Amino acid sequence: MHPVLDDLITLLKLERIEENIFRGASRDIGSPQVFGGQVLGQALSAAQHTVEGRVAHSLHGYFLRRGDINAPIIYDVDRSRDGGSFSNRRVVAIQHGRPILNLAASFQVSQDGLSHQADMPDVPEPDGLKDLTHLAADVLDKIPVKLRRFMTDQRPFEFRPVEQSDLDEPVKRPPNKHVWVRAVDKLPDGLALHQNLMAYVSDFELLTTATLPHALPFTQGKVIMASLDHALWFHREFRLDEWLLYAMDSPNASGARGYARGQFFTQEGKLVASTTQEGLIRVVDPGRAAKRSDPRHQV
Repeated sequence: MHPVLDDLITLLKLERIEENIFRGASRDIGSPQVFGGQVLGQALSAAQHTVEGRVAHSLHGYFLRRGDINAPIIYDVDRSRDGGSFSNRRVVAIQHGRPILNLAASFQVSQDGLSHQADMPDVPEPDGLKDLTHLAADVLDKIPVKLRRFMTDQRPFEFRPVEQSDLDEPVKRPPNKHVWVRAVDKLPDGLALHQNLMAYVSDFELLTTATLPHALPFTQGKVIMASLDHALWFHREFRLDEWLLYAMDSPNASGARGYARGQFFTQEGKLVASTTQEGLIRVVDPGRAAKRSDPRHQV
């Protein structure tokens, strides 16, 4: 398996300390704090370790503080309920004695029922589209070092955007975008693992959809963005080593917050998951932005 993907799978497995307490490490992927998708994926993994015979159908998380990349994260799971068909778990992610994420996850026994879904957007197939990391050298030179690493370091997933964007000189456009996503290598079987990975990858690209009508200058270090909450619903089984279309839109931005929605479709048009996120978006001077990137700083 590709080493970067293998490392992510190991990262999501967690170390069991006690019956309902787990410990996870972090990876520096170039973001100014622990990547939110990592904490979501690990928190879901912790909840899954306490459930048998049921699969996750939804999760709702609130990011409370920026995570410290250099410190482990403790996941404390509360077995809130085990009913006839559904189980609910509450997970608190803790660093330095303080919670950084509260997450609730719900699990269900597999059942048949009514079925309908939204139509898949009519967009080009992933073949022939360029990966997100293929940026022109002259643009990379203008991107801050941290952002450059975030954009160009090896990732466990391929991202092939349908709409090309200009980081250096963006133009205002509607708050919609489409990105094909796939793991860089074949993954083991097991729906739980693929759900953990989707929790991780769903945090990429989503919130920036809310910035598209405003043409924000990301290369100038003037933009502060931080996820405030994240929700994810699993509708149908899927594999993340097969192409999924991540279709995103942003119905609203106000009060220094942006709101975005996303849907994951298979190439055959099957809707497998939906997600929403709200996040902080501020435009400030570069000095203040650098200060806010300190993981000890609280939003």
